[in-house]
Amino acid sequence: MAGYSGTKEDHLGRLRRIEGQVRGISRMVEEDVYCIDVLTQIAAATKALQAVGLGLLQEHMSHCVLHAAQTDPQEGQDKIDEAYRAIARLVRS
Repeated sequence: MAGYSGTKEDHLGRLRRIEGQVRGISRMVEEDVYCIDVLTQIAAATKALQAVGLGLLQEHMSHCVLHAAQTDPQEGQDKIDEAYRAIARLVRS
């Protein structure tokens, strides 16, 4: 079971709103909206995706990583390493 299963609908709702934001950005480009206004909307969509990612990461840490660490030290370390790599990808993006 995924660590986010209890908040799945919340995440899906946020992702649907982000999807709408991205469609809106496409319309802005189609309509030749001022560049800075488009960039502002891109920044907002990016921040919204980052917020979803951070929420998923927090749930992963408190569910999957914690469970693995309580079950088996090596599995726990593997999950910590995996989470570290995920954090590094989020920071680079």
